[in-house]
Amino acid sequence: RDMTAGEIADQFNISKPSISEHLKILKNADLIGSERNGQFIKYFLNASIIEEVIGYFMEITRK
Repeated sequence: RDMTAGEIADQFNISKPSISEHLKILKNADLIGSERNGQFIKYFLNASIIEEVIGYFMEITRK
């Protein structure tokens, strides 16, 4: 489910500015994306990248 930075911060014991900084890092790594909806920015997982990472870890654990 897409969420705003505030909604994500509500799920953790961390400040909204800290969440925003973490989201910026994740976005720069292309692990998440964002979409502006009016005054809000909704964040979402980049599913294709997450699937690649999971596949990589599954492959190396088989060795």
